[in-house]
Amino acid sequence: MTLPLSSTFPLENLRPETRAFLARRARGHGLLIDGAWQAAAGGATFPTLDPASGLETGQIARADAADVDAAVDAATRALAAWKAVVPVERARILWKVADLIEAHIDELAEIETLDQGKPLSLGRWAEIPGAIGQFRFFAGQAMAIEGSTLESSINYQPQGRQMRTWTVREPVGVVAAIVPWNSPLVLTAMKLAPALAAGCTLVLKPAEDTSLSALRLAELMVEAGVPAGVLNVVTGYGRETGAALAGHPKVDKIAFTGSTATGRAVLDAAKSNFKRVTLELGGKSPAIIMPDADLSITIPGAANAIFMNAGQVCIAGSRLYVHRSIHDEVVEGIAAYARGIRLGHGLAAETQMGPVVSRIHAERVEGFLERARSEGATMLTGGERGGEAGTFIAPTVVVDVRPDMEIVREEVFGPVLVAQAFDEPEEVIAAANDSEYGLAASVWTESLSHAHRMSSDIKAGTVWINCHSMFDASLAIGGIKQSGWGRDSGRQALDNYLEWKTVCAVV
Repeated sequence: MTLPLSSTFPLENLRPETRAFLARRARGHGLLIDGAWQAAAGGATFPTLDPASGLETGQIARADAADVDAAVDAATRALAAWKAVVPVERARILWKVADLIEAHIDELAEIETLDQGKPLSLGRWAEIPGAIGQFRFFAGQAMAIEGSTLESSINYQPQGRQMRTWTVREPVGVVAAIVPWNSPLVLTAMKLAPALAAGCTLVLKPAEDTSLSALRLAELMVEAGVPAGVLNVVTGYGRETGAALAGHPKVDKIAFTGSTATGRAVLDAAKSNFKRVTLELGGKSPAIIMPDADLSITIPGAANAIFMNAGQVCIAGSRLYVHRSIHDEVVEGIAAYARGIRLGHGLAAETQMGPVVSRIHAERVEGFLERARSEGATMLTGGERGGEAGTFIAPTVVVDVRPDMEIVREEVFGPVLVAQAFDEPEEVIAAANDSEYGLAASVWTESLSHAHRMSSDIKAGTVWINCHSMFDASLAIGGIKQSGWGRDSGRQALDNYLEWKTVCAVV
């Protein structure tokens, strides 16, 4: 592989406000409970690391069950008052949060890169603006919650009286928001913004690998006027803090984004009191390239669909299906694109792809590649791991695969593309749908007929035409099959946090 340009970045070169944040929060005082920042009750902490270099950047509070109890109790106490806040005031606070994120966008981008590894430009120009959009969109939705009046057929009310029936929407209650490490800030915003707009209170549990941007966001939300107890943050390991939160009897709903395996554990935890659950889980998204595709946009588009954020994207276009007539040209074009990607520390200006989030995850991705080789697959390019911390994976294109191979069927969650040829549309639709996942897909074609028919036949929550990974706060995102339940973003996301109530009155 081409070694990273640099796996280290001097912390003294960070912005002063970023250094101040690290000094203020990443020293074991990372819990926000009932409006107060505090250490874990037991005093435990865990390290947070720069994934590119492996160097420690601070200590994060390691919450235990007592801390989770305190956070959930605070959210429970705050619920009635926050529910009673008029929608326009909730909207004003959410809009203020968006304004503060925008004002601190450069600092937040540095924090996100230092914590997760992604190139600074990805956070600064794509993901953090996406978080801003979430808060602004749901600020508007806060004032658009409505019920309805109904003309019922109930005809046994007392003589001379009338029956009136209507429905209202009410917040579901206390929400446990559990978010992953791949795009921490925007995925956190996708949980917090609609829940707050609906009138719910929250306990947020960030991923242990990437807690820093959630802590800075929480500071900004307090500054924006989110009342004490409405937002609480508990940091720690999933098996401890996350499990205690998911199973807590006073939590009314879990909003989770993460792996399908962890999603099953979340469902088990929800059984105790029949919590409402939304799950945005794994994917193995197909990118289908038809013979009439415009290759000038298709080759870079399909490459970015998998190599953006080092492939650590749930909707990444990780399965490539190319019509046999253009297969070699397209696959070699994507491989050439991959070879030209500059790896390095995400804070270095010239970096185009950073490391994966941790050494453990890099070893997991490497294991997929080693097993694929043993099964007869060929790495057309890439396939190596390197860097001082062993966290860089070269952009990889895998060929000579079979549909039943692990690397074709399982979510690798790294910069690994598997390419296969097809001959007929019916053949590729069947191959695309031959997966336990159904999160997203893309079709690359200049044919309006192909675009309509294939987007209809593909079993996925989102289908892009001549593009991939296009997001907006107004557009619902989520999957079918083992890619999850429910939707994030869009008006549909607000429904995750609202209950229907029917009222019948004799008047």
